[in-house]
Amino acid sequence: MRRLSATFEPGQLHLIIGPNGAGKSTFIKLLSRLLRPAEGRVLYAGGDAASARESDLAKRRAVLSQAVELAFPLTVREVVMMGRYPHFGGRPSHVDEAICDEVMGFFDVTGLAGRSYGTLSGGEKQRVNFARVLAQIWQPIPGACRYLFLDEPLTFLDIRHQIDFMKKVQSFGDAPDILTVGVVHDLSLAARFADRLILMSGGAIAAQGPSDAVLTPELIRTVFEVEPIFLTDPSGQGVHLAFD
Repeated sequence: MRRLSATFEPGQLHLIIGPNGAGKSTFIKLLSRLLRPAEGRVLYAGGDAASARESDLAKRRAVLSQAVELAFPLTVREVVMMGRYPHFGGRPSHVDEAICDEVMGFFDVTGLAGRSYGTLSGGEKQRVNFARVLAQIWQPIPGACRYLFLDEPLTFLDIRHQIDFMKKVQSFGDAPDILTVGVVHDLSLAARFADRLILMSGGAIAAQGPSDAVLTPELIRTVFEVEPIFLTDPSGQGVHLAFD
């Protein structure tokens, strides 16, 4: 991966796009401290993320990875409660239980609470993991920013749940103390929901900025090697992309 430089602002939805092998997942792993940079720094609110204690970071940074597998049989509620582990010692408090209920309701998995996680479909598992991740940073932390990193979160979801998820992430990330960065493949969804896009190609940032500045015909042809067709929503509330 080449040298990268980017700044992310709280209260906005930042989405990273690009073809396979562009470096998107590596970039978000560096941002979320799942990987350490060989050189350079990742700063959280001006402080070097490398020096943060993992126990402190776990209370304000949540990461949804591409594939989550569990080695032990757990119920859905137990999986969601895993998101609260950084916040309690021996047993969850009534606050942790309440947050667990809230996030399961938010992602419409309350009815699955007693089910074994291993018996769920791929899409159901993904929604449960959304709930687990948000449970981790559900409550504001006085004087601190919360960080949400999403690596291809739409995997396994049908189109209805993809749109529903993006709306919920957008709503959650509107808070002034939430910084959200995600990797997605669907350019139409990226154009519709992102406040800011980062287009990657060959391990470098090819463009960054608002959707209309990044998703241009020239850049799409160069980076994705396809011919874009821009379709305007009849309601005037967005642009959809098709490809020739």
